[in-house]
Amino acid sequence: MSKNINLEELVETLGPKFADRIAELDSTDEFVAENYDELKEAKVFSAQIPQDLGGGGASHSEMCAFLRALAHHCSSTALAVAMHQHLVAAAIVNHQAGRPGKALLEKVAGAEAILISTGANDWLESNGNAQKVEGGYRVSAVKPFTSGSPVGTAFVTSAAHDDPVEGPQVLHFPVPANADGVVFLDDWETLGMRATGSQTVRFEEVFVPEEAVALKRTQGEFHPAFNVILTVALPLIMSVYVGAAEAACAIARAQARKRLRDPVTPFLVGEMENLLTTAQLACDDLVRLANDFDFEPSQDLSSTVLIRKTIVAKHVIAAAEKAMEVSGGAGFFRKTGIERLLRDVHAAQFHPMTEKRQQLFTGRLSIGLDPVDKPANAKMVAE
Repeated sequence: MSKNINLEELVETLGPKFADRIAELDSTDEFVAENYDELKEAKVFSAQIPQDLGGGGASHSEMCAFLRALAHHCSSTALAVAMHQHLVAAAIVNHQAGRPGKALLEKVAGAEAILISTGANDWLESNGNAQKVEGGYRVSAVKPFTSGSPVGTAFVTSAAHDDPVEGPQVLHFPVPANADGVVFLDDWETLGMRATGSQTVRFEEVFVPEEAVALKRTQGEFHPAFNVILTVALPLIMSVYVGAAEAACAIARAQARKRLRDPVTPFLVGEMENLLTTAQLACDDLVRLANDFDFEPSQDLSSTVLIRKTIVAKHVIAAAEKAMEVSGGAGFFRKTGIERLLRDVHAAQFHPMTEKRQQLFTGRLSIGLDPVDKPANAKMVAE
């Protein structure tokens, strides 16, 4: 049994070192490898896993707070870690509910294995092709947004499969990062979150054993598994963006104090505080809804979570933009720090679901429709 990890103390120890590194890493699109080494040594990647499975026993809400605080120092590190932690969180909930998850958790706890998500681009449809072969599948696919992939242990991914009986499906499975046919494209050159290592990865005829497939679902349909994933993932991920916006606003306040005679400055600061507070309140409620994994998954809960995700994403961007305005010309210089944080928070909008898709999902559910259209090519049960 592992000792409970103190995440609050860890941020105070590691955060300043991470802050010293990020400007150079951001300018060169380099992954935060040294930060990951230190986090791995501190057993952060197993921190959420229950102690009886070998983890650190930190709660989901404690991990959200850790990521939010870490983002004050390095939002790229915080986001990459969040993408691992949301997979761990979903596995914990599944394990507690009697579904598969324990083996994955024990693997992470035993070796500080780093999990890589490809879910942002996969979502309901997934991409690629899983071709049935003896003993399993041959998978070919292109998966972008694989945060942490330069040092990842395994991808938690999916691919489309045209089943001759069940029709179009999506298969969910892990792929070892060192498996034959895994190709790293090293193409992560972006507006923001430049040090997350979220490069595109290509699977070329990668073999996936039949027993590795954890879930089969109808392609394009909203599966109940997403009710778990959204509820535990979005508080972790959005906590990072709130932390980055908080850091931008802190810089802006310091700049505003240099211009106290400007009658407009207090008004701009007041606008900024309202925007930031809205994001903070919505994020705090995301954490409350996850309730340290004590929740009942449902489509209604998913909609409630997604609404708050949209509110957070809109308002961290607006708050960081206002922070730039508050800081005046000084904020336009990279050395001030707001410029990087403003670029970073813009990534918040791209996590599932994006705003218009969320509004469609919520609107359909609110008037008694299925949250997404049933795929046109789905086969009826009677068939």
